Amino acid sequence: MDGDTMTLFLCGDVMLGRGIDQILPHPGDPALREDYLRDARDYVLGAEAVNGPIPAPVSPSWPWGEALRVLDEAAPDVRIVNLETSVTRSAAFAPGKGVHYRMHPDNVPALLMIRPDVCVLANNHVLDFGRAGLAETLDALTRAGLHTAGAGQDAEEAYAPAVVPTDGRRVLVFALGAPCSGIPADWAAGRTLSGVARVPALTPAAADAVVERVRRVKRPGDIAVVSVHWGSNWGYRVPERQIRFAHALVDGGVDVIHGHSSHHPRPVEVYRERLVLYGCGDFVDDYEGISGYEEYRDDLRLAFLVSVEAGTGRLAGLRMVPLRARRMRLESASAADAAWLGATLERISEGVSVEAARDGTLALAR
Repeated sequence: MDGDTMTLFLCGDVMLGRGIDQILPHPGDPALREDYLRDARDYVLGAEAVNGPIPAPVSPSWPWGEALRVLDEAAPDVRIVNLETSVTRSAAFAPGKGVHYRMHPDNVPALLMIRPDVCVLANNHVLDFGRAGLAETLDALTRAGLHTAGAGQDAEEAYAPAVVPTDGRRVLVFALGAPCSGIPADWAAGRTLSGVARVPALTPAAADAVVERVRRVKRPGDIAVVSVHWGSNWGYRVPERQIRFAHALVDGGVDVIHGHSSHHPRPVEVYRERLVLYGCGDFVDDYEGISGYEEYRDDLRLAFLVSVEAGTGRLAGLRMVPLRARRMRLESASAADAAWLGATLERISEGVSVEAARDGTLALAR
């Protein structure tokens, strides 16, 4: 922390499975059950067709590329990622799903390279290989010393926050997922059933339930983050129900809303001096060979560095570092790409302006 300011690193979806898993030192079974591809290695070939050869095996640090330098220089106090893949050897594909993500447990060192304090698991891929796959995921992450939020062996564990102590204060990370992000109803954790922290609908009653959980745990000086997987993959419009839900959480004492699920960044809002990120976009994945939505520039990624007042949770500043996915690795974005991201964020976000710095980063100006 810098005086009374704490910095959080937030990012969108981290998907180290499928094609990424195949280039890491311990690739798992490449079999898929998708409509168009049946082998995860074809995602590697697709990326190579667009941007050139990818060495294999790569080092565990490869997928993160320039993001590691960014984080070393920023030295955030707490790092929070949405881990959107199961970590399992299982071949028991969850029925009724068109896409399944898994990374081999022996490739967890790739996740450790980013040194996450919390891995959010309340998403629509963590049970892609059933409850046995979830159990293996939780075990692999626990053995690696990683904190998780949003999934567990029962509802109590799934809905409990990850608690990160830092310099005498605590950051509480609650996680939940909504049906609009594609989380099946039967994935919800129960009293004696493993699963995810799934909110049935983004209603006032559901918001009240989250607020009550926050109030039971939050102490004076704590920073409360709610990480929520919601919404569709594409488009900039944020449904009114998501806005009302986010505002209700802030009204109830939540300090940061960390939204994800969309494949590109969505609007940024400052509400009652608290930050609401409606969609952080993807961060690490194997999507670069997929075409069809080029208008959204989903090859561009953002690392969000959120500064909050350590004692109050009020937003002190937001810095965003533009990156570009190429050859399944994060590179620095060009000045033109950074300018495009900044202009897009300012256009889609009401009440905020985005400034570009000489070092290529973007900052929220209010």
